[in-house]
Amino acid sequence: MKIFRPWLHTARIADLFLLYPAIAVVIWGELAASEPKLIENANDKLLHFIAYFGLAAMAAMGFKARRTVILACLGLIVLGGVLEIIQGFIGRDMSLYDEVANGAGVLVGGLSGWIGASLLRRLAD
Repeated sequence: MKIFRPWLHTARIADLFLLYPAIAVVIWGELAASEPKLIENANDKLLHFIAYFGLAAMAAMGFKARRTVILACLGLIVLGGVLEIIQGFIGRDMSLYDEVANGAGVLVGGLSGWIGASLLRRLAD
């Protein structure tokens, strides 16, 4: 339905606008000296998965071209790896399993976002 097309475009722009602050929050969360009290008792690997799932889903929903989505997801995987390495230098625990959780979150989130965006575009046409 054509009436959804302007809404879809507006949502995509808002999604891309919010993606960069979301990335900044994830970077802060991974590099902060200590975890916030709210998430202190949460499963660390689940938090990594959810954070990168959300970032990848936002990227997949916001960008239109498949190549751009793939590059954004690869960039998120690299970002997660670099942040894990930096953690080793600033007194936090560096973990390969955290990066595995990051990568799994990116793959599942990117695929979910891509499928969701495709369905919404079909609905808008």
